[in-house]
Amino acid sequence: MLILKSRFDQIYHDAVECLVAALEARDPYSCGHSRRVADMAVDLARLVGLKGRELEMVHIAAHLHDIGKIGVPDQILRKPGRLLSHEYAIIQRHPEIGYNILVKSRQLKRVAVMVLHHHERWDGKGYPRGLKGEAIPLGSRIIALCDTVDAMTSERPYRPPLSWQQCRQEIVAGKAGQFDAVLVEAAEKLWPVWERRYCYAV
Repeated sequence: MLILKSRFDQIYHDAVECLVAALEARDPYSCGHSRRVADMAVDLARLVGLKGRELEMVHIAAHLHDIGKIGVPDQILRKPGRLLSHEYAIIQRHPEIGYNILVKSRQLKRVAVMVLHHHERWDGKGYPRGLKGEAIPLGSRIIALCDTVDAMTSERPYRPPLSWQQCRQEIVAGKAGQFDAVLVEAAEKLWPVWERRYCYAV
């Protein structure tokens, strides 16, 4: 957990926690997900050399990466089974909805951009803009990998969680395709820590 340096920072983080709680009240799956993704993102960001305010921005963006799901209808957000193609298209709007919420704050403009692009892919096949490679903000690339790890190792109504070994294989398979290869290599170094910390967290 990052160390807050001022009362303002504490208020700032409390506001972030309130936004996350608002989403969790609507989406049971989100409960704990944002915190785990944020903690993993901090680990990964530190390992690749981010610190100070840059690290702080990644931490906040990871906490808020799914905040746009507040704008997704309940019947889609809380659907117990797999989504149909038109429903998935609506879910895919959540990064832009999140961006439009967060960009209204001058303090959160950089966070908003990271949230907007957290479903982009290294190979350019992601959304919403189809950005490729280093055109994707580093914070977004970090969140994308950590978000995928937590999603795969979490139980869903329509499938059991993947084992951590299976998840690692999937992440490595996505190296330089779905994910930044440098981040995949860093994540492999963190894997034993993440597995011990989160194996029974969901």
